[in-house]
Amino acid sequence: MGRWLLILVLLAGCTVVRPSPPPSASVERTGEASWYGRPFHGRRTASGEVYDMYKLTAAHPTLPFGARVRVTSLRNGRSVEVRINDRGPAVRGRIIDLSYAAARAIDSVGAGVFPVRLHVVALPEP
Repeated sequence: MGRWLLILVLLAGCTVVRPSPPPSASVERTGEASWYGRPFHGRRTASGEVYDMYKLTAAHPTLPFGARVRVTSLRNGRSVEVRINDRGPAVRGRIIDLSYAAARAIDSVGAGVFPVRLHVVALPEP
């Protein structure tokens, strides 16, 4: 019994655990989006750059800074490409926070919260 236990312990130490792969440029996700604007305009983002509500940027919880994402409104079919430069959304259940300019580009400023589809267009070079 002790011999088999020793063999099992030794074999368990020889297994390889692969880390999960980084997100690929073909990732798509559907969910609720929101936008943020004036109260954050001019403040530093999580990436260290200054937030400009008039640029096509967004906050995402896990995509790397610099990733480019196409955001399509499921209400009207309009799309915009944004660059991830911040972390968020701060509200649970939302998948992305768009800048004011990005929300305006897909005609979603008035909605506040709106259904979208995200498609990762490009990831930054390592």
